Amino acid sequence: MGHKLKIAGWVSIGVLAGALTTVSLQTVARGAMAPLPLEEIQQLSAVFGLIKTDYVEPVDDKKLITDAITGMVAGLDPHSQYFDKNSFKEFREGTTGRFVGVGIEITQEDGLIKIVSPIEDSPAFRAGLKTNDLITKIDETAVKGLSLNDAVKKMRGEPNTKVTLTILRKEESRTFSVTITREEIKAQSVKGKLIEPGYGWVRLSQFQERTVDDFVRKVEEIYKQDPHLKGLVLDLRNDPGGLLDAAVAISAAFLPENVTVVSTDGQLAESKATYKAAPEFYQRRGSGDPLRRLPAALKTVPLVVLVNEGSASASEIVAGALQDHKRATIMGSQTFGKGSVQTVRPLGPDTGLKLTTARYYTPSGKSIQAKGIVPDVMIDESEEGNLFAALRMREADLDKHLGSGQGEEPKDEGREKAREEAREEARKRMEEEAKKPVAERKIPEFGSDKDFQLTQALNQLKGRPVLVSKTLTERKEEKKEEKKEN
Repeated sequence: MGHKLKIAGWVSIGVLAGALTTVSLQTVARGAMAPLPLEEIQQLSAVFGLIKTDYVEPVDDKKLITDAITGMVAGLDPHSQYFDKNSFKEFREGTTGRFVGVGIEITQEDGLIKIVSPIEDSPAFRAGLKTNDLITKIDETAVKGLSLNDAVKKMRGEPNTKVTLTILRKEESRTFSVTITREEIKAQSVKGKLIEPGYGWVRLSQFQERTVDDFVRKVEEIYKQDPHLKGLVLDLRNDPGGLLDAAVAISAAFLPENVTVVSTDGQLAESKATYKAAPEFYQRRGSGDPLRRLPAALKTVPLVVLVNEGSASASEIVAGALQDHKRATIMGSQTFGKGSVQTVRPLGPDTGLKLTTARYYTPSGKSIQAKGIVPDVMIDESEEGNLFAALRMREADLDKHLGSGQGEEPKDEGREKAREEAREEARKRMEEEAKKPVAERKIPEFGSDKDFQLTQALNQLKGRPVLVSKTLTERKEEKKEEKKEN
């Protein structure tokens, strides 16, 4: 368990493009093949032949094979996946943090696409697009009725191609069009600032290839503004995960050298590994230690880590390591509970297979699979309580999820019914909130002066009273029911 995984490529742990990110290892295809069950293969071949000859209309061979592989893998667990050409490209873009587009972070509002912020030095930034601008058309396509993913696909494309966006700028009561040339964008997964003298805030939205370097730069900026920092908040709320080496590096930034950050265990010899807070476990080939420039004070500065139901996988590795080593106070709500490792194996030049190959464990040996990290201090998402938390899915809610392997609670039908009722109430509240002006909505932007959980984190660092949740309790892992056919 003490060696590094001798596998080329990525270990990622999170959630991409709106789906849950995974801890994944990208590897070359394995040479050894398990013996094939001939009788079942013959049956599959017979079904293929019957569809080709008897189905009401001709079916493409490639589609049949692709659908068969997709179904076989999807039946295993929620995170194993077959990648066709398009989905493999999207997966690689998500983990590298690079894609070709215009360079804006977006959300949806009143059926239109709203710009959360232009990415610095991107084509959109240089074209003068601003936060809160609304996109009404992409080329000749009206945005009303498009899903967020469809809008993203229309704005992405090949380098040096053009896209025309029609913009509604409410504050100036005008609509205008701007033609932007697409180029490779480097997404920003790190934000941060000095909130007030002595106290900093650093937010990680995903663990990507550039995350560690961006984290180091942001911490350097904060310490340059205030070299005598009294406390820091590491914000991992709604961070779905990403690359394992990035999670190990962020943990190592705060922990003593060589302590255990995370371990993995599975059938393969390569899946049995222990990752420590040392450069050889996170630095990339041909590069030095990315943490060498960090101020020494970061190892001892009082630290609060904010998490919620949307904190998954790599986020849970960081929170679990800092919690087990008593380096930080974990605050918020119980995390997502994704404690499995996926290995990504290329099947050809543009297809691949993401397969669950291991569970991962916190330094104390706990599996968080389908359980999550339980905060040291439970705090609600707003002063009014957890208005929308019931809408967020967790690992234990996903069909075919793995168990932790460390004992599970019996399924509680009454508790599941109560959860569904809470979800329905939260849906109604969200519909009402969506009708209000943005400034009046009850869940403000993370890092703003109205961020309730951040305020409580600062109170914790300052030794002031914290408004602890009166309703949040630990959610236990539930035993999955085995379905039997009679």
